[in-house]
Amino acid sequence: MIFLIDHNLGGHAEIILGNIASQGWLELLPIRFVSFKEMNLSIDSNDQVNNRLF
Repeated sequence: MIFLIDHNLGGHAEIILGNIASQGWLELLPIRFVSFKEMNLSIDSNDQVNNRLF
C-alpha cells in the first residue's frame, strides 16, 4: 500500500510508520508513505490532481 502524506503531516507519518514497523506489520503488509515532494507535487495541489496519480 502506498499512502500519499500531506505536506503538513510528515512528522506524524514518520511516527505512525515507526509504530507500524515496530509491531511487525511491515513483514505482513508492504506499506510505503510518499511525500508531495517525492511525487513532484506542489504543496497546494488539489485532491483531483493527486487522485489521478494513483
